[in-house]
Amino acid sequence: MSIEDQDSVDVIGVNESGIVVLTISDHLKWDDDHLYLLQEKINTYLAFIESGEVYETYPNSKGKEFKINVVCKYEPSPAAMQFISRCTTIINQAGFQFGYEVYI
Repeated sequence: MSIEDQDSVDVIGVNESGIVVLTISDHLKWDDDHLYLLQEKINTYLAFIESGEVYETYPNSKGKEFKINVVCKYEPSPAAMQFISRCTTIINQAGFQFGYEVYI
């Protein structure tokens, strides 16, 4: 699964700090279409958490904090970094964590 699979959660697990991490696998180069796909995928993840579906799919997540993490193949462009910054603020305000990593 990847960022192009808009209706699914790519990876879910618990990190060493006990936080449930929902990972978006992102292999695309950065352009405007990419940002739209990422926004829609993030919205899918937020709906998955906020609807409680996460508890049905992954019962071990009950009582834990959540983090959405984007694992990118390419370094984010300046526009992508602005988008990531806005996402971080909005998602943090919703009570969840957000982050990204680059794996080449």
